[in-house]
Parts: sequence; C-alpha cells; structure tokens
Amino acid sequence: MTETGGSSGPEGTETPKPQAGGSAQSQAGEPAQSQAGESAQSSADTPTPPQGQVPPSPAPEQQWQSPSGATPPPPPLPSYQPPPQQQYPNWKAGLGRPGVIPLRPLNLTDILDGAVTAMRKYWRMVFGAAAVTAVLTAAINLVGLLLVDTTADLERMRDLGPAATDQELMNQMLGVLGGTLASSSISLVATLLGTTILTGFLTVLMGKAVLGKPVTFKEALREATPRLLPLLGLTVLYTLAIMVAAIFCLLPAIIPYTFWALASPAFILERGTVMEAFRRSVKLVSGMFWRVFGILLLATVISSFLASIITIPFSFSAFLSIFGDLDQMYVPSTGDLILQSVGTVIAQTIVGPFTALVTVILYIDQRMRREGMDIELARAAGIATPPPPRAW
Repeated sequence: MTETGGSSGPEGTETPKPQAGGSAQSQAGEPAQSQAGESAQSSADTPTPPQGQVPPSPAPEQQWQSPSGATPPPPPLPSYQPPPQQQYPNWKAGLGRPGVIPLRPLNLTDILDGAVTAMRKYWRMVFGAAAVTAVLTAAINLVGLLLVDTTADLERMRDLGPAATDQELMNQMLGVLGGTLASSSISLVATLLGTTILTGFLTVLMGKAVLGKPVTFKEALREATPRLLPLLGLTVLYTLAIMVAAIFCLLPAIIPYTFWALASPAFILERGTVMEAFRRSVKLVSGMFWRVFGILLLATVISSFLASIITIPFSFSAFLSIFGDLDQMYVPSTGDLILQSVGTVIAQTIVGPFTALVTVILYIDQRMRREGMDIELARAAGIATPPPPRAW
C-alpha cells in the first residue's frame, strides 16, 4: 500500500506518475514514428532496378485521378499557323504597271511595246499632234520647193544635147545643186520645227502615261509650250553636231547621235537648262552606249521602213520613171509634188510618234536602271513600295 492509496507494483516498485504533456508527446510521436516506419518499409519493399534501366512507373492507384475516377484527356495542341506574308508586286511587273510600261528596268520588247501601247491608248492626242506637225512640215517643204524652183534647171539639163560643152553641163549641174541645197535647207528647218513641237508634246504626254494619270490636249500643250523655244535651240545644236561629225566620218557622227539622244526628254522632264540636259544625257548613256545606240537605230529603221511603204503609192510617177527611158531625166510636176506631200503627211502622222516615244521611254529606262526612278514613279502613282532590306 502506498501513501496515496494506490496499488503498488510488483516487488514493491512504485508506478511513476505521468507528467503534464507527456501523454500528448507520446501520442503525437507514435503516429509519426508509425508513418515513418511504414514509408521506410514500403521503400524497402520496392525493388531497386538494375543500373542502366528506367524505374517502372507507379501503380495506377497511386496516380492522380479525378473524383469520378476517370483520367482527364490531355489538352489539345494548338494548330500551326504560318506567319502572314506581305504580298509584293510580281517581279515581271516590278513595282507594278500603273501606265504603259512596267516600273522596272526594261528590255527591248518592253520599250517597243510601251511606245505602241501609248499610241493606242492616247491615239487621239498622239496622232492629232503628229498630224498637226506633219501638215506644218509638209506645207513649209512644199512652199520651199515652189519658191526654189529647180524644175527649169532640170528641164534645161534634160534638153542639153550631145553637142553641149563641159562648161554648159557644169553650169547646169551647179544650178541644180544650188537649188537642191536651198530646198533641202528649207526642208531641214521645217523638219526641226515639227520634230521639236512633236517631241515636246509627246514627252509631256509620256510623263503622264507612265503614271497612268489622265491628261488632256490642252494640259499637255500648256505644259510643253514654255519649253519649246529652248528645245528648238537644243535640237538645232544636236543636229549640227551630227552633221559636222558626219562630214569627217560616219563613226564620229554616231558619238553625238547616241550620247546626246536623251537630251530632249531630260530637258522637258527635268526642267533644267540646255547644257544641263546635254550633260544629263551623257551621264545616262555612259556605260550603255551600244545598247542605247542599238535601240535608237532599230526604232529609226522601223520608222523609215514603214514610212517608205506608206509613201510609195504617192510617189508612183517617180517610181515608174525608174523603169522608163534612162536617157530622159524625171522632172516632177506640181501635182506630183502635192501628191508626195500628202503621202509624207500620212506617213509622218502614223510613224513619226514612234521614234519620239521610244526615245522618251529609253530615257525613263536609263533613269530606272541608274537612279531608282521606278521607286519614285511608284510613289507618285500611289503604289506601296517594299521596305528596304534590313542589315544583319
């Protein structure tokens, strides 16, 4: 028996009293120890895979499951969407074709097609201006032929018999030669005047046609009129340079003919001085001399061939004289001269604009090749140009 009245332990040992909090610690420590033991036992029961093998996946009952017991499907992968590509104009059309030519460096077909397209699209203005200048040129030529009458000299030379002395033949030949030179000079002045007016008008027209902008006859004439007189001086200088070079040799005549061929469109479109126009032409042609010369020569050959086909029916009397008596010299009558003038007017109206338009398109092509004028024309026409390439 103890003093407290409790039963004693065996062999008189006293039962220790529980301290405050001791029961709580023992109760809290027992579950932790049991959980640690269970985890250790489960890890000890799990076999260790051999080296180099992947351990097996946990049992299905150990994976997470939804409350309903079904495994949720994986979320769908987003479909691949290629990045949007910016659409640029087709390379064949360059930066587009707002007008009669594509805005890119042109080849021979593009240049010839551009001239023909402009003649078809603006046929009223093109052939109207060509007809006016052709009539003016033919009228001046006809007046010159009538004023400088070489018919009498030709008739006197034809009437000279075998008894004519060498001095008489020489005098008649000099008279015919003088009259021919005088009429040729008048014809040259008329041609220069008509060429100047037609070139100035068609250059302004082509400047609008490349952009596809509408233009009227009055607008083109009003824009070209202030430049016609200086353009006439430029044309005279250009022609004299070719004539002087041709006196010495044919090859030197090709040099001013080609290097200064683009001076007229440069003078009209850039609105500089005459000397600046000549310098601009030389700068644009340099490095591409034979290409420019070949295109101009081809355009001239085409125009001359078509003009000769048109004028042959109007020069029928002169054509028949070739198959007549060779001893008889052909002397054209006034009717023949008028008929030939009508044929010249028709030929120049149809063929004359072709060479002028080819020259203007060739000038624009050289600027697109050397100075990037196609980008400026595209912006002026309202076409979106691609951004410049980025540097790495």
